[in-house]
Amino acid sequence: MTEPSPDATDSGESSESADSFPASGCLLGLDYGTKRVGIAVCDYEQRIASPLDNYSRVNSAADAAHLNSIVEQYRATGLVVGLPVHMSGDEGEKAQEARRFADWASDATGLPVKFQDERFTTSRAESAMKAAGLGPKKRKQRLDKVAAQMLLQAFLDRGERQSAPGAI
Repeated sequence: MTEPSPDATDSGESSESADSFPASGCLLGLDYGTKRVGIAVCDYEQRIASPLDNYSRVNSAADAAHLNSIVEQYRATGLVVGLPVHMSGDEGEKAQEARRFADWASDATGLPVKFQDERFTTSRAESAMKAAGLGPKKRKQRLDKVAAQMLLQAFLDRGERQSAPGAI
């Protein structure tokens, strides 16, 4: 999913109000990366997240088409985007890129967005797959979508879905 244009909004807030984020229905978890996006999906009751896809970004049109095909297939009602914050909780350049990506994904799909702190999701995903006995090649193939699953599951477990849209 190609980087949004430089003039994309950088407000950090979704255009949706907190009340409009769905309390039921399938959500997609997106682990943003400049080359790949890990995608996870949850059940209708928003209890269990599962890894779905590692998408290699192409260009804005192709990326939007791919994301919309998943939204349509799973009848997704919202997006949860991982927000890479520093240990201090401060946001750096990568967090700002993730926020711009979230704005782009929301515009492309028409779905509301929430953010989830994604600190350690990649290393936890790597450790879990290593513990499961997966070799380096299989771990690499699955890493982004498992990280997306972990960030989406953390969001589901948090139970605070009605907080401000830009909040973690």
